[in-house]
Amino acid sequence: MTVRFSIDAWAAWAPGLVGNDAWLDWLAAPRPLVGEGVPALAEMPAMMRRRVERLGKVALQAAYWAQGEAEPCPHVFASRFGDVTRSVELLRQLAAGEGLSPTAFSMSVHNAIGALFSIARADTGACTAVAAGAETVEAAFMEALGLLADGAPAVLVVYYDEPLPTPYSDFAEYLDFPRAWACRLSRCESGGISLQPGLLAGAAEPATLPDDLAALRFLLGQAPAWQHDVAGRSWHWVRHA
Repeated sequence: MTVRFSIDAWAAWAPGLVGNDAWLDWLAAPRPLVGEGVPALAEMPAMMRRRVERLGKVALQAAYWAQGEAEPCPHVFASRFGDVTRSVELLRQLAAGEGLSPTAFSMSVHNAIGALFSIARADTGACTAVAAGAETVEAAFMEALGLLADGAPAVLVVYYDEPLPTPYSDFAEYLDFPRAWACRLSRCESGGISLQPGLLAGAAEPATLPDDLAALRFLLGQAPAWQHDVAGRSWHWVRHA
């Protein structure tokens, strides 16, 4: 069974890209971004906000904006690398024989940011963390579509990542900057967008954007279809009339 979905609300944040119009302009003509800083994340209680590093604040800001005042719903937090900067620092401390901070460790795991979102909002609904390499976006959306098929009226999908730190920075791909985007999905019986896996047919087209931003460009655009080829498979995103 193919589940179609529509995007009821979306939001995104990156240095120098604040607001949906700025993001749509950037996706139409991507360019390197210059800038630092973090979002204010005023929606989260201050005591809890102080525990969150830059990446978490970026992800949570997009989540709060996309969720808005809508009814609580299941949420799926997805990141290819997670808070790898914090993890690298923990590994350095471990190698040096230094003591590790329990708080730093608890915030380094992939489900930490989504858990904070739930705790801050006293939301006891389903919360899932997803990491699946170059297919992380597709894995997150398949999880969301399963929740919609099971009867959830809406699902919030949040994707976030940041540049890889040393010693992993040599593996960085394309233009890279701290970013997060979130979409609140609902099921639709006609029109909408569908996502299906398939076999890879022919040579893959060269990628010009990170996987998550290429997916976001399709989701917010008007293209009838987009094919994401990875690891010998194809993911077919289709916009239905």
